[in-house]
Amino acid sequence: MYKKWIKRLLDVLFSLMILLIIWPILIILWILVRIKLGAPAIFKQERPGFHEKIFQLYKFRSMTNEKDENGNLLPDEKRLTKFGKVLRSTSLDELPELINILKGDMSFVGPRPLLVPYLPYYTKEEHRRHDVLPGLTGLAQIHGRNLVTWDEKLKMDVEYVSKISFLTDIKIVLKTFLIVLKKEGINDSNNQIMKSLIEDREGRNHDESAT
Repeated sequence: MYKKWIKRLLDVLFSLMILLIIWPILIILWILVRIKLGAPAIFKQERPGFHEKIFQLYKFRSMTNEKDENGNLLPDEKRLTKFGKVLRSTSLDELPELINILKGDMSFVGPRPLLVPYLPYYTKEEHRRHDVLPGLTGLAQIHGRNLVTWDEKLKMDVEYVSKISFLTDIKIVLKTFLIVLKKEGINDSNNQIMKSLIEDREGRNHDESAT
C-alpha cells in the first residue's frame, strides 16, 4: 500500500509545497550560478530511473565550462570552483531535482540515480536498485555518502528496495538533514572526485587478470 500509492502521494504533496516555499531561493541560486559558473545554470543529464527508463535529471551547475588549448573540457577537479564546492557540500545543487520528484521521475527517498554508462557494470542483484524510483537521498547517502565503496553503496541500494517502508523513509529523511547540516561524507576536501563505477570495476578486473 505505502510503496504503491502513499509514497507517490507524499512525494507530490511535499515537492509541490517545498517548491512553492523556496522558489525565491531557486531564483537567487539560478542568478548566482549564471554569474559565477556560466550558462546554462540548470545542468541536465540523462539518468536511468524506474525499471531503467531514461529521464532528464535537473541540477544546478557546479562546474565551469573551462577548456584547454585544444578545446577539450578540463578535468572535473579543475572546473570545480569554490562556489561549486559550496553548492555540493550544502546539497543546494540538488534542489532542482524537486521538479523531477513532482514529475514522477524520482522520489524523495530511493537509490540515487547514477549514470547511464554504469548500467552494464551492475551485477544481476545490483540491477534491483531500479525496481523503485530513484531518490533525492537514500541509505547510501546516510551511511558515508561518498566515503563508502561502490560495492557497499550498491548493496545498500538493494537493501533499501527490500525493506522500503514509511518508517524507513522517515528515518532516512531525518538523518539526511543532520548529515547535510554537518557536511558529513563529502570527498572533495582536497579537490578529490570519487572514482567512477566504471574505473572501479574495470580496474578491479585488470588487477584480477594480472594475478
